[in-house]
Amino acid sequence: MVTTLIPLNSLIKEHLSIPSMDDCLSQVTLNLASEDVRNVCQQQHEQANILTTKLNILFVVNGALLTSLSISRLIYIPSFFSLLEVLGFLINFVLLINAFLPRQVIISPNLEDNKFLERYLALSPEEYQLQMMANLVEIYKANKRRIDDISQCLIYSAYTTLAIAICIMLHILSTYFVPVLVVK
Repeated sequence: MVTTLIPLNSLIKEHLSIPSMDDCLSQVTLNLASEDVRNVCQQQHEQANILTTKLNILFVVNGALLTSLSISRLIYIPSFFSLLEVLGFLINFVLLINAFLPRQVIISPNLEDNKFLERYLALSPEEYQLQMMANLVEIYKANKRRIDDISQCLIYSAYTTLAIAICIMLHILSTYFVPVLVVK
């Protein structure tokens, strides 16, 4: 778990485009902005859960394809297709494992840190909300990179799975139907 204390003045000006900290911010505006930032972070969390579901589906599909090849014994027949299938499964499982590997999730503030009380509770309510929004923006950016990496691996894995399925179909066609056509 990573915790950060983001410099309030610089990040608020940078991320929220507030001209000056001395300007009077409406409490209603602060509440709305806080709610919006939290909603975006919640959507990001839901997107991560959807990616986990997609990861599980791709693992199951690849396991089913490998099982069907093993049961049909097509993978044991040395051929160009068998080589492509084995290579495809190797690449695909590497991509899936890479998407599955844990990545550091950033959380701020760290509630295990006793300095949390000193840092945040000393702030005025408006400064506290601004600090939390600045923290959430930075957390969103860091976690977005993590989600984008996982998403990219899953996209490549989905295309690899499709290529493996096409290769299996061609292998089945060439093994079972081409010899029948040649004999006739």
